[in-house]
Amino acid sequence: MNGIWGQFVGNLAFVSLAISIWAHLSIWLRRRFAGHDKILFGLMAGVASIGSILLAVDFGPGIHMDLRFAPLALAGMFGGPLAAALSAFLAAAFRAALGGVSAIDGVIAILAVTGMGLSVNLVMKKRSPTLLSVVVFGVAVGGLLTVLMAVLPTLSKAHALAAMGLPMAAMNCAATIVCGFIVLTTQHLELERRMLETAFSQSPDYLYVKDRDSRFITVNENMIRLYRFKTTVEMVGLSDFDLHPQKLAEELYHREQEVMRTGVPLLDSLEHIEGRDLLASKVPLRDKEGRVIGLAGVTRDITDRTALERELRESKNLLSHAMAGMSDGFAMFDRQGYLIFCNEQYRNAFPLSGSARVVGAHISDIVRQTAETRERLNVPYDSVDEWITVATSTLHRNKDEEVQLHNGDWRSIKTRLATDGTAMVVVSDITVMKQAEIALRLSAEQLKNLAETDGLTGIVNRRAFDEAFMREAARCARGNAPLSLLMIDLDRFKAYNDTYGHPAGDQCLRLVSKCLLNSAKRPGDIVARYGGEEFVVLLPEADEKAAAVVAEKFARLLGEENIVHAQSEFGHVTASIGIASAMGHLLQAEPGRLLSEADAALYEAKMRGRNRILVRVLADAADVKLAG
Repeated sequence: MNGIWGQFVGNLAFVSLAISIWAHLSIWLRRRFAGHDKILFGLMAGVASIGSILLAVDFGPGIHMDLRFAPLALAGMFGGPLAAALSAFLAAAFRAALGGVSAIDGVIAILAVTGMGLSVNLVMKKRSPTLLSVVVFGVAVGGLLTVLMAVLPTLSKAHALAAMGLPMAAMNCAATIVCGFIVLTTQHLELERRMLETAFSQSPDYLYVKDRDSRFITVNENMIRLYRFKTTVEMVGLSDFDLHPQKLAEELYHREQEVMRTGVPLLDSLEHIEGRDLLASKVPLRDKEGRVIGLAGVTRDITDRTALERELRESKNLLSHAMAGMSDGFAMFDRQGYLIFCNEQYRNAFPLSGSARVVGAHISDIVRQTAETRERLNVPYDSVDEWITVATSTLHRNKDEEVQLHNGDWRSIKTRLATDGTAMVVVSDITVMKQAEIALRLSAEQLKNLAETDGLTGIVNRRAFDEAFMREAARCARGNAPLSLLMIDLDRFKAYNDTYGHPAGDQCLRLVSKCLLNSAKRPGDIVARYGGEEFVVLLPEADEKAAAVVAEKFARLLGEENIVHAQSEFGHVTASIGIASAMGHLLQAEPGRLLSEADAALYEAKMRGRNRILVRVLADAADVKLAG
């Protein structure tokens, strides 16, 4: 039995050796025969199985016991359908060619074990095999062989299971586990190598490795593009003398030799190659004994960065000149509120707090200095702490401010927030503009008053009344509110002028205006001189009853003035009043009708003897109600 075990151990050594040779050659073979790795693995497994059959233990005439099943099972498990089919075909064909009483049983066992490996491959298609799965699979192979020795006809008759079942199953199990571990380790190494190669080839930098004589051993894709080669193989064995002018090549060579001689890395060295600015780092490579055997280089293209830095320097210089020459003050605050830049004009714009406006100062300190020196007007100094808090917290907002200083000067402060959170502040002296604006506003108000005011009486004139009438009619129509109009005419006023003269007539008109203003005293009421001795009173949101109350009050106040009028049948100045009132749809459709109806009511009041009030109420149905 010891001899049988020794033969199986020798067979195990052969199978393991075959798998190990494959592991060492697999990377080279896959590169030379790219895309055919499954076929190569199947061929290797088939050859290893044939070699194992040649080293088989002869159990009886035509009956061979060996470790052919380990490579076949692994071909199915790791190689998939193509590798399994190829290895099984080679092993089965060779076993059939050998012949013997157990040839058919041998072929069946080959197909069964290979099929089991292929089944495991299909089940684990989306998962990578692990060492545990290999161990379990090896045990399963041993179990399958035990079953086969018990059920296959020739082996069953020869009592192979009883005689050689244990060494046969155990050694095939061991061979499967050992060889599976080798394949698994090779796959992991290949994966790591591919990851390194991918990272190496796809790096945005220029990567290369050189030998002791500064000749390229390997380069990445960026290197061949830089030097205009088609493949990385073309650069292997070349040196800088093959790529650059003599002077530059000597400089690079001596620099690299110095790195390898001293063992001190060269980091971030600036090189000018092929018209580009490159930042190179070179580190020595050592073997296990610590001897320098070459160097690895990483070179980064900084051409764009260099150009950008140059442009930035130029822009900074230009900005400094611009900041110094501009009339406005300019400042920048970071996201935390600290002043990071300002020109002299910014400090000069605030004479009392300029000393606090220095780079590094926080906005809260600047605002507090402004408050303490009372530099700005219109600051609530009774609650200054609250004002400081608000002013500080609103720094990082887009805003426009106009502030007045203690000496009367004005400053425009425009704050704009950049995308990075920086607050940019532009301060302009707008004192002259503000003074002109105030003067212009005062002039405009005076002109407006002149344009809208009757020069004699000081009340609203006809032009302003017309605008107010259309505005209020539209507003009351929208709100379905009443609008009333009083139209007043002084009785026998021409005779008054003829008798007492125009100065007395003017004084009479002024007294009438005063009585009207004292009668219509709501904020929205409008009293206007309509022309000559005719006046109007516009009463928004007042119906005919409210309008009649205003008219009666005016008549009473005018009577109390007791302006003597010898040519009047009443002995003093009186007035006739026509009132019209409307609302709703009629105001929206025919606002001018309110004027015509008030005028008609006034005319009717005069026709009925003067010194009276007559009211007309306009309804949407276009009927008019007259009251007097």
